[in-house]
Amino acid sequence: MSNIPETGRTRRVTIRLVVLQILVLSLLGTLGGRLWYLQIRNGSQYTAQASNNHIREVVSPAIRGEILDANGQVLAGNQTKLVVSVSRTSLLEQKDHGKAVLTRLAQVLGMNAKDVQDKVRLCDAKTPQPCWNGSPYQPIPVTDQATTQQAMQIMERSEDFPGITAQPTAVRQYPSPGGANMAQVLGYLSPVTDDEVTKTANQSGKNKYLPSDQIGRAGLESVYDNQLRGTTGVDRLEVDNLGRVIGSAGTTPAQPGDNVVTSIDARVQKVVEDNLNQAMTDARNTFDTVTNQNFVADSGAAIVMDVHTGRIVAMASAPTYDPNLWVGGISAKDYANLTNQASNYPLLNRAIQGQSAPGSTFKVVSTSAAVQAGYSLDGHYPCPSSLTIGGREFKNFEGESAGDISLEKALEISCDTVFYGLSYDQWMKDGGIKPKANPADWFYKTAHQFGLGAKTGIDLPAEVPGRVPDRQWKTDFFNANKDAWCKQAAGGGTDYATEIARENCVDGNVMRAGDSVNYAIGQGDTLVTPIQMATIYSALANGGTLYKPSVAKAVITPSGQLVQDIAPQISGKLPDDQKTLQYIDQATAGVVTEGTAAWKFTGAGWPQDKIQLHAKTGTAEVYGKQTTSWLTTYSKDYAVVMTISQAGTGSGGSGDAVRRIYQALYGVDDKGGIDQSKALLPTPQTALPKFNPDGTAILKTASYSYDYPSAPTRSAVYADLVALEPALRSTGRGRA
Repeated sequence: MSNIPETGRTRRVTIRLVVLQILVLSLLGTLGGRLWYLQIRNGSQYTAQASNNHIREVVSPAIRGEILDANGQVLAGNQTKLVVSVSRTSLLEQKDHGKAVLTRLAQVLGMNAKDVQDKVRLCDAKTPQPCWNGSPYQPIPVTDQATTQQAMQIMERSEDFPGITAQPTAVRQYPSPGGANMAQVLGYLSPVTDDEVTKTANQSGKNKYLPSDQIGRAGLESVYDNQLRGTTGVDRLEVDNLGRVIGSAGTTPAQPGDNVVTSIDARVQKVVEDNLNQAMTDARNTFDTVTNQNFVADSGAAIVMDVHTGRIVAMASAPTYDPNLWVGGISAKDYANLTNQASNYPLLNRAIQGQSAPGSTFKVVSTSAAVQAGYSLDGHYPCPSSLTIGGREFKNFEGESAGDISLEKALEISCDTVFYGLSYDQWMKDGGIKPKANPADWFYKTAHQFGLGAKTGIDLPAEVPGRVPDRQWKTDFFNANKDAWCKQAAGGGTDYATEIARENCVDGNVMRAGDSVNYAIGQGDTLVTPIQMATIYSALANGGTLYKPSVAKAVITPSGQLVQDIAPQISGKLPDDQKTLQYIDQATAGVVTEGTAAWKFTGAGWPQDKIQLHAKTGTAEVYGKQTTSWLTTYSKDYAVVMTISQAGTGSGGSGDAVRRIYQALYGVDDKGGIDQSKALLPTPQTALPKFNPDGTAILKTASYSYDYPSAPTRSAVYADLVALEPALRSTGRGRA
């Protein structure tokens, strides 16, 4: 029997009841407060969210702007096609994850069922193309080749094709006017990724990516994506609890993208591409006496630049590809062909990404360097067949000897030993193997002043900077590779690569005499790109102004109104005074009349007295490969540069092709006659094209040498979309 008095027991029960009552009241108070917060304080917010649960948004992609050539011809446009798309979300809701539906779809479209299934799977590190690398919530296009009959069949039997839609869509098209390819310049499109959508979720307008968007991934499509893409439209539909459309909650119409007018002339582009390809074909049919086989001529690039502005008139890269392969999603086979070693990577734009030693085309830089270092333009310098420096013999390319000659003559006949001697003498003045505290390094300093070792800033993506192997580069390169060199040297091999590694392991950070003399003739570790050389030779032509190269001239509205003028930009000045520039100008003209390029120009009938050309040939040696052909030229209006890997000498590999490009520009025939009516572009195009009210360009086709295939206009694409939409909506289902 408990010893606690009755009153004490009652008191404890009372306390417990009070605590319980307080707890219950607290809980009720908390619940009431929360209900007040939800229903009164934030009631309007949650009411709006509940309302939004009954709103479905249907995205209307904006028609992408066109990329036009300097005359208004469409380089990248649009074409109306019926696109069949699959909702991956809908497929996953089905018991078999949509396998039966995709099989039926393949039958209707006349496609292989596995191909259809592969197209709608998501890309990851282990999944090969084809696959979908866009948002998994976005309708995935299966084909853009559907017929109206196939589309109607799919929409009328929607119960058999849940999650499948067919609708008219403006699809990107690259019409290749006159056969001009321009794949690497134009680029291509692909869908946005989930990461891109997430990163721009808080943005608005063009800065916000929607899952349905396609964006530029290369070339001009990438650089000017914001101008070309336009603003996506949205139809906000009211639906009931069964998902049936019961009304409209408003529409934001899509705004088409602006057009980009380029400085590319499609007619000249075609000529440049054809002649680059012909030069490579000719090289492959030419025997190389050094390697005892025909030249490989595996890749090349060519550029035509307006010397007064830095604008690109034509830019070709080989090998190339058809940019239309990317439209609608690239196939596994095509993707493999574009990215494997056997194809030699045609996605690369070798005009801005191809790096190689410049060979003797670099000697205009070395001439300028010599003048800055104090060597006289009026002096004469020995041109023996070879020089022995540091126990090593450095020869002229063909072992020729010309006695004491001027720098002008050294440029004309491309005498290596003159530049060997000048560079070696300057190296000694800078302290030789034990350099001064602040060596002048004129030959390296001048290269930087010419813009080498840095990107030109052209409005194309992924440009590379090349390389000037100065003392700082030597030090950095040594620090990065010393361990590997020493390890290779310790292996005891006697091959050339191991011998070089053995030398570099000991003093790879030291600027040796051999480094300097090789550098002076554009060999050794020097790397340049074709766009850099076109910029330099344009500056020589215009009096010393370095322009930032550009492809785009203006951004205009779909109706042809100017939005943005893209003016030429000066990036620097050559370090030469007018006397030196005139001297180099005279020397490079001599290359065409008497020097290493004469047999391909004046010897082939070029009217040098009427249209003066200037040139410098280059034959760059590459370890383990055949020589690289370089030919850098200019007239009063244009710089034309061509380089071909493993194609022999500069004039031999590229001379005929470059001459034919000038013939097309100026209307020169094979006998040296000039016919202005046949000249494609006797002076650079400066004005923008004029446009009709519907946005189509007013073309002066009478002066064109090529018949352009017609491409659908922007207004025609709109008309097609409007005409096809009612046919699909007649099923009562429409796009929703």
